[in-house]
Amino acid sequence: MRIAVVVNTAWNVYNFRLGLLTEFQRKGYEIHIVAPADEYVPGLKALGFYFHSLEMPSKGTNPLSDLRLLWQLRMLYSRIRPSVCLHYTIKPNLYGTLAASWLGIPVINNVTGLGTAFIRPGLINRIVRILYKIAFPKADKIFFQNQDDLQLFLTYQLVHAEQCELLPGSGVNLEKFKPSPKRPQEPLVFLMVARILVDKGVREYLEAANQLSKKYTSIRFLLIGAFDEASGFGVKKEEVMKAVDLGYLEYQPFTDQISEAYACADAVVLPSYREGTPKTLLEAAAMAKPLISTLAPGCKDVVREGLNGFLCEVRNATSLAASMEKFILLSAEEKINMGMESRKLAEKNFDEKLVIKAYENAIDQLLSYQTKKRKSQ
Repeated sequence: MRIAVVVNTAWNVYNFRLGLLTEFQRKGYEIHIVAPADEYVPGLKALGFYFHSLEMPSKGTNPLSDLRLLWQLRMLYSRIRPSVCLHYTIKPNLYGTLAASWLGIPVINNVTGLGTAFIRPGLINRIVRILYKIAFPKADKIFFQNQDDLQLFLTYQLVHAEQCELLPGSGVNLEKFKPSPKRPQEPLVFLMVARILVDKGVREYLEAANQLSKKYTSIRFLLIGAFDEASGFGVKKEEVMKAVDLGYLEYQPFTDQISEAYACADAVVLPSYREGTPKTLLEAAAMAKPLISTLAPGCKDVVREGLNGFLCEVRNATSLAASMEKFILLSAEEKINMGMESRKLAEKNFDEKLVIKAYENAIDQLLSYQTKKRKSQ
């Protein structure tokens, strides 16, 4: 069987989908990845996946660019002839679904998050909703990563309930991300791992770090992530580096060895405005780290207030600082217990094996239906 996996970056596949795809590969499936090329392509090819480079601007709604993407996907699917297409992120979900439906290829979409275009009101928001209303009814299965996103799509009548199913995010590899206690004599470290975007709550994290550093001079505040100023939604590099120069923030570029960064942290912070289910929090939870995040959809599904972390108001640096201070004031034993509760939650609700099983079931059902349909014709 041949599976096409379509995403807006090869990085996304390498960091979020490898567990699923290697399991499919183990079962003998032929995996074709469709994404813009980047530095992760050689690694994907080395694992035995076929790779098809496709220009796909992740931001914007240029009609000519989007029509070209739609046509290119249709031509590519005609050539690959996959048994099923797995789509992730907004543009593959929309235009990949239309292209595959024209060719009669089954489609499984995954709403990994709503994106800035859906969150912010305006013309682009209305256009995106129209596109969803056209494309999504043509999908055979749609996975959502939290109940809020699913309910929103049902409320706007963008999907039918029978198409939809909830997933525990992208899941987390519990063998790769294991508990890693930090030596208690080291300085307390808060860690945020995210793209340097406004909607990830980077500015709130900078402000909270500034407030707390004046009161707790020995605490470290670390930010790891890639800048994305070209998108129009990124926090400018000079803004982050100013905080570094003033001494209350440490910054590091994103690293593939992210588990080593988690291991050095006492608590992991993500003050995002909205998520599908944030991979950062899942990985940190699996490593038995306490979590501090917002009451936003996706984030609140991973944090149990007072049990494995603390929740704060969205877009509120003062509220974030207060939640971080609650953690600071816990005893060493309470901090450790909070981290172990994170691990328990990851084991119970967010094991990557749950995601793999859901995809296997969905593909089996689709292919069984296709076989019965062909026999009846």
